[in-house]
Amino acid sequence: MERLAAIWKAKDLRNSILFVLAMLVIFRLAAHIPVPGVDPAALRNFFASNQIFGLMNIFSGGGMENFSIVMMGVGPYITASIIFQLLGMIIPKLEEMNKEEMGRQKINMWTRWATVPLAAIQSYAMINLLRSSSSGILGNLAPFDIIAMIITMSAGTIFLMWIGELISEKKIGNGISLLIFAGIISSLPSSVQQFLVNYDQSMLFTLIGFVVIAVITVVGVVIINEGQRNIPVQYARQVRGQRAFGGTSTHLPLRVNMAGVIPIIFAISVILFPSMIAQFFVHAQSATLASLAQKTITLFQNQLVYGISYFILVIAFTYFYTEIVFHPNNIAENLQKQGGFIPGIRPGRHTTEYLSYTTRRIIFIGALFLGVIAILPLIMRYFTGVQSLAIGGTSLLIVVSVVIETVKQIESQLTMREYEI
Repeated sequence: MERLAAIWKAKDLRNSILFVLAMLVIFRLAAHIPVPGVDPAALRNFFASNQIFGLMNIFSGGGMENFSIVMMGVGPYITASIIFQLLGMIIPKLEEMNKEEMGRQKINMWTRWATVPLAAIQSYAMINLLRSSSSGILGNLAPFDIIAMIITMSAGTIFLMWIGELISEKKIGNGISLLIFAGIISSLPSSVQQFLVNYDQSMLFTLIGFVVIAVITVVGVVIINEGQRNIPVQYARQVRGQRAFGGTSTHLPLRVNMAGVIPIIFAISVILFPSMIAQFFVHAQSATLASLAQKTITLFQNQLVYGISYFILVIAFTYFYTEIVFHPNNIAENLQKQGGFIPGIRPGRHTTEYLSYTTRRIIFIGALFLGVIAILPLIMRYFTGVQSLAIGGTSLLIVVSVVIETVKQIESQLTMREYEI
């Protein structure tokens, strides 16, 4: 209560939190503004029966299920971010730009521009997917209707991207993560209501099992997110004139999960990409190309193939993103410049190799945990026969991680104000 009172007394912090809440309310309102020309009941049944597109619906905040103007969510923006991060590892000039503030601003601008065509492509692929389904979700659409839908859904993605950046500027949390968080939380009331309507005594043990697994998952997420390996660092004692400097001992924290929820978000974007592209060629004039496209769609709708691919991609992206955010060379160089060293390890190249080796061992545990969390809904569905995305491992991971990150940022701002006083 004292912390909440302190937050409310800090006028600028209070205004920032209220602004973020207002943006999330606007996002939720936009998620319920539908694009005309769709059968809503058939659309809900389609997403309820498909694991992959059910996950897409969660990350769009239920926008896909409602066929809303923001149905594509922030997926195209995330895809554009992945592309430029991959290019940053391949093209040396982009890697150099990432190290400078002006360079990062340019890359962010290019990412925004790349989001527009990606949103249009994904919107067109989604429309084609719904038109080709046998559920009668979309009727006969004229070319003008399709173009209007693509423009509307692309504008919705750009609108969410803008809201996310406005939220991030308030330093209350990552804007994109908070939008995904709001989308997941918004699905809980309807899921609970649906469960209560269909509940009978035979489902008691299933309910207890879900609650136990949810609690264990939350505890595991907190432990993995907060877990770290402290590498001892010793600073050499230096004498300048009659004054002595250094000689202190500290530690370098290496987190078990440096990548957060980014690997899962990246993995979902990548695993959906082949199916999206295949939608363009389902009705191709070439029979071979159309057959290949249909086989690709069928392949990724297979739960086993989807689960294995998802698990591998999450582990791969965990290592990949850690390589982006953690640079042993820079850390070893900075330690050497400041007169610091790891006891028993020679400065320079040996320190870099030690940090790389230690990081790879630590990240393996974090990557394995993220992979298991990602496919947890599939495992639960296999053993219980019940599909519940609302309390799936991915959803819980994102919710808990975003809450922890947001609380830390708010606490850091409160601490900064205490120092100012």
